[in-house]
Amino acid sequence: MGNKYDLRGRTYAFAVRIVKFCVVLNKNPEIKILVNQLLRAGTSIGANVEEADGSRTRKEFANKMTIARNEAKETLYWLKSLIDSGCLLHDDNIIEARNLAAECDELSRIISAIIGKLQ
Repeated sequence: MGNKYDLRGRTYAFAVRIVKFCVVLNKNPEIKILVNQLLRAGTSIGANVEEADGSRTRKEFANKMTIARNEAKETLYWLKSLIDSGCLLHDDNIIEARNLAAECDELSRIISAIIGKLQ
């Protein structure tokens, strides 16, 4: 969903991937708290980008984009925690977590660049 220049589409597609990933991981009760944190932060990125798109002022836009960037950084933290803790027992989950982390890092950099241009 969305091309690489469509931030709204990319953040939405990322949120969908996060939801699907968390559904798979929620079968492991030991990591439920981490998964819930990942789900909350990972879906919030796109929600804040959407809100920014509807902003009435430049300041409001910058604030929403800053929140989106912060949520991306938090999402990356939870993904790295899951990867580095060894909790992801299946290779498919490890690969998907790494792919999600790479996309999240890229989204964070794009959002940071947008914020930088506003200053």
